[in-house]
Amino acid sequence: MTSTTPTLGWLGTGRMGAAMVGRLLDAGHAVRVWNRTRAKAEPFAGRGATVVDSITELAGCDIVFVMVSTSDDLRQVLLGEGGLLATGDGRRPGVVVDCSTVSAEMSAEVRAAATDLGTEFLAAPVSGNPHVVAEGAACLVASGEQAAYDRVRPYLATIGRTVVYAGAEEQSRLVKLCHNLYLGMMVESLVEVVTLAEKGGVDRAAFLEFLNGTVLASDWVRKRTPDLVKRDWRPTFTTELLRKDFDLGLGAARASEVPMPVASLVHQLIQVAIGRGHREEDFLAMYEVQAAAAALGGADDGGRGTR
Repeated sequence: MTSTTPTLGWLGTGRMGAAMVGRLLDAGHAVRVWNRTRAKAEPFAGRGATVVDSITELAGCDIVFVMVSTSDDLRQVLLGEGGLLATGDGRRPGVVVDCSTVSAEMSAEVRAAATDLGTEFLAAPVSGNPHVVAEGAACLVASGEQAAYDRVRPYLATIGRTVVYAGAEEQSRLVKLCHNLYLGMMVESLVEVVTLAEKGGVDRAAFLEFLNGTVLASDWVRKRTPDLVKRDWRPTFTTELLRKDFDLGLGAARASEVPMPVASLVHQLIQVAIGRGHREEDFLAMYEVQAAAAALGGADDGGRGTR
């Protein structure tokens, strides 16, 4: 399409998708929005969005953003029956921007199908939980054709603070998986030292206050400290989603013959957390598993004991 102002579509308004499309709406962009459960998209109508009933109603947009949970979800919403690229009337967006965390293999499959249909495909996964996104502090890494990236970059820069171009193919997928592997390893390290200090008689809040004043501090740990102190596991990013990303990340490492001994151990500890009932809770609930293993009183009650 040749309109001066590209028309925008958004597919998927879960926790992350909702925060991201909210950034575009707050910046004054008109966006057509679809979600599998329409009720989750309805609040955006009051913020200027047009809520549509079917994915195919986004096919006429110049640029469509996608935010779904899994690789299979991505294939379904783009290539499955009733999918964005499966319309029978020839209408298809100029660019599809997928912000999900999916495998490089699925990304390449969808990219090839989109290219065959004349649609550019940009992989642009995002780092940041919904609160970080809402504050404008998210980071996005993109890969695909340079021209598609240049066209979409202003909107990515509206969604997040940092936007990085990583290459012409699936490089951004690997960057995001490396990020989430590190995130999981970091959190496991954090809950281990917190548990050790606490078992030795140090108040959890006092230890974290000390840690947050040292060179080892990070903005992320500072922001999540109140949740860890209160054992508040309301999800920003669930343990199940972290396991999915570890499955993908360790698969990528295996394909490249890169040993990942620490990540492999953390993968199993994530599985323990899921097995102990923390599947749908925030992945910081890994603290409960560590504390229970250390026989710390009151631990591993599903995060419901001290809130």
